[in-house]
Amino acid sequence: QREQTPNGQHANNNSTMISSAFARSRPMMARYDVSPHLTKWWKGIRPDEGQVTRHISPFEQQIIVPWLKTFPKRAWAKFSDSGPYVVGTAILVYGTAAWSDAMDEAQDRSYRY
Repeated sequence: QREQTPNGQHANNNSTMISSAFARSRPMMARYDVSPHLTKWWKGIRPDEGQVTRHISPFEQQIIVPWLKTFPKRAWAKFSDSGPYVVGTAILVYGTAAWSDAMDEAQDRSYRY
């Protein structure tokens, strides 16, 4: 609205004056791929034409779910490949330790009175 000044004339609203003062320069500075407050900074850079600039947020990426879906199959493949060697080695080590403990205990009993 227009307000009256003390001498009886109508005063213009400041916001309409400012917006009309920059009305002609606005289309010249228009870059729609950049925020308005960064147009001066990016004025010399040509926008990429046809280049994909969108990326997926880390919150949208599924990092764990595909791994969980393929984990059983890959675990079975790895176990069936090297499992006999691992199991055989574990049996051999445990058997050797149990045997040496039994022999040590037998030797200790032989020294009794």
